[in-house]
Amino acid sequence: MSLRITRTGILDTVQDTGRFGFQHLGINPGGAMDRFSAQLANALLGKELHDAVMEIHFPAAEILFESPTVITICGADFSPAINNQPVPLHHPIAVNTNAVLQFRHVEQGARCYISVLHGLDVELWLGSYSTNLKAETGGWKGRILKRYDQLPFKKNYDVSALLGDKEVHVLPWKANDTVDTRNEIECILGSEWSWLTREAQQAFQNNWFLVSSNADRMGYRMSGAALEVNRADQLVSSAAGFGTIQLLPDGQMIILMADHGTTGGYPRIAHIISAHLPLLAQKKPNNSIRFKITPLEAAEKKLVVQKKYLQQLQIACKFKMNF
Repeated sequence: MSLRITRTGILDTVQDTGRFGFQHLGINPGGAMDRFSAQLANALLGKELHDAVMEIHFPAAEILFESPTVITICGADFSPAINNQPVPLHHPIAVNTNAVLQFRHVEQGARCYISVLHGLDVELWLGSYSTNLKAETGGWKGRILKRYDQLPFKKNYDVSALLGDKEVHVLPWKANDTVDTRNEIECILGSEWSWLTREAQQAFQNNWFLVSSNADRMGYRMSGAALEVNRADQLVSSAAGFGTIQLLPDGQMIILMADHGTTGGYPRIAHIISAHLPLLAQKKPNNSIRFKITPLEAAEKKLVVQKKYLQQLQIACKFKMNF
């Protein structure tokens, strides 16, 4: 029981929610860029939220299912089709042997996630299935998915009752949440916020900033009005994380993303709140965003709401799948 990659995508990997507890050793957490969509894909199948998924960019891989299973596709809308039939996002979809999943064009978003009911039998490294491309380990052989890769399934479920004699069957339940296209990203103040001049602080909150072409899983370089500092101190290299906004020497910003370095020496002027990292992860080069400073307590409440929703959905769908 397996699936096969029949066409290589631009940057498709196996990910989960990250590899934590090793940043002091220089190993970053990594994981899915849009952790909410990755967990949503698992929740719709009643699976563990942190299970392995495929993170898909566009142009995307083409996938052949060599045995029946149930999948979900969540996150960006790349116009998915199975056997040339359009299929919806955020629904469980039963697929039969030799079903072919393709992504035809981009409607919105930057990356989507595929969860498979049977699970992917991939390498667990330091407690995570995430692919670490720098270390060339984790996920599927520590690299992107390539043509002819055959990913075995982990579990053996009989899904014939869901399919009947159909090649593809969209199951009736779905998630309410879709990719949020808001351009206002909330953040909390960073340790070096006070280094900015008052004018720079106002510009950070009021101006629009462009995601530059230098945007990948390591970080998003932003383009906009240069922000000035009121001191010439050199910062000792300090811990940095997913969502940290650093100020570069030229006054431009970089937002650290999932494959960020573990430390950095640039001023940390703000941090994207955890609940809005999925919004940022779906932005592409030339998208404009603006920042809104929010209190820590409000940021925590937003994250709790997300987690509660995912847990409730996961429990409900587990009963529906009944595997």
